Amino acid sequence: MSRLREVAFLVEATGTGALDRREFLRRAIATGIGGATAGLLLEACGGGGDPGDPPRGDLDLDPTDVPDEIEDRLAIYNWSDYVADDTIPRFEDEYGVEVTYDTYESNEEMLAKLQAGAAGYDVVFPTGYIIEVMIAGGLLAPIRRELLTNWGNLSPIFLDPPFDPGNAHSVPYLWGMTGVAWRTDRVATPPDSWGVFHDDRWNGKMTLLDDARDVIAAFLKLNGFSINSTSAGELEAAKRDAIEAGAHVRAFVSAPVKGQLVSGDVWIAQLWDGDTRQAAAEEPAIAFALPREGAPIYADAMVIPRSAPHKRAAHAFMDYILRPDVGAAISDATGYGTANAAAQPADPKPYPSAEELARLEFMRDLGEGTRLWDRIWTEIKSS
Repeated sequence: MSRLREVAFLVEATGTGALDRREFLRRAIATGIGGATAGLLLEACGGGGDPGDPPRGDLDLDPTDVPDEIEDRLAIYNWSDYVADDTIPRFEDEYGVEVTYDTYESNEEMLAKLQAGAAGYDVVFPTGYIIEVMIAGGLLAPIRRELLTNWGNLSPIFLDPPFDPGNAHSVPYLWGMTGVAWRTDRVATPPDSWGVFHDDRWNGKMTLLDDARDVIAAFLKLNGFSINSTSAGELEAAKRDAIEAGAHVRAFVSAPVKGQLVSGDVWIAQLWDGDTRQAAAEEPAIAFALPREGAPIYADAMVIPRSAPHKRAAHAFMDYILRPDVGAAISDATGYGTANAAAQPADPKPYPSAEELARLEFMRDLGEGTRLWDRIWTEIKSS
């Protein structure tokens, strides 16, 4: 049995009471997923309490059951600043659907909330490596391709990804890179290395993202290692450099750093390229640099949680997002590249060059290494 099928089987078995908490954790970790991930999946399948507790009912739902009629409500859980101002209002007006819209700042925050019992969301926007975990845990409903009339607008570059072969559970949305945003009017030389966060000339004027995968990835790359490393020695080197950087930065922060760059409170920041473009729209002195050592590239996608109560409205929303005009407006508003090849943004973001692609790497599920990453991130943040 494949790893994905084995984990999905374990989730089902625990949800129906066939396995208790201890046996689930033992067998799930044996498949190669991390202890932290196993714990999250345990919560998702109703195994977080005592073995005698009744299972959560959402795993008894048929995830392929999509009604013919579009429901009048839709609940969306998305990254902050990740749609255009009129994306949601236009959908509500055209389809007569009332949308509830919540935001998050990291994949881990999103996953933890869903696993803690937030079962009412219909469309979520995770990054590839988290989609891989969600599929493995049987947490996603399959995509009904026949309901997506605009599927043909997607670029082949983003189809059939390694984290979701055949796009059985995900619809490509936006893509981007992690790098260094900087104030060209305050810093004379472009910061082309992750080593800039060790430079005491900029003490208190720099920030790192409040994101374990991105921060640790940066210092793995600084040392010449893969962003998906699970080697204890390589991660120890990255931890040492991240802790040293922590002595120079003012904070680990994600969404608020855009405003801090615009105001000039921050001069150098680890940041996603799309967020950098958003900030640069307010302050032209803000630029983006891809470190020479390399960096993460990511593709976010739309998915439907297995427990989604409005699956037909979710498909309608996805198909709406795949329209060329809607996709172009979102790319222009967010600064991120669109997976919609038919979209023509006013400010198009070109795909990475061959030279840049050679330095970029997609994040993957860390498996058993998640436990080590979790410990290292805690040590970095507490130092």
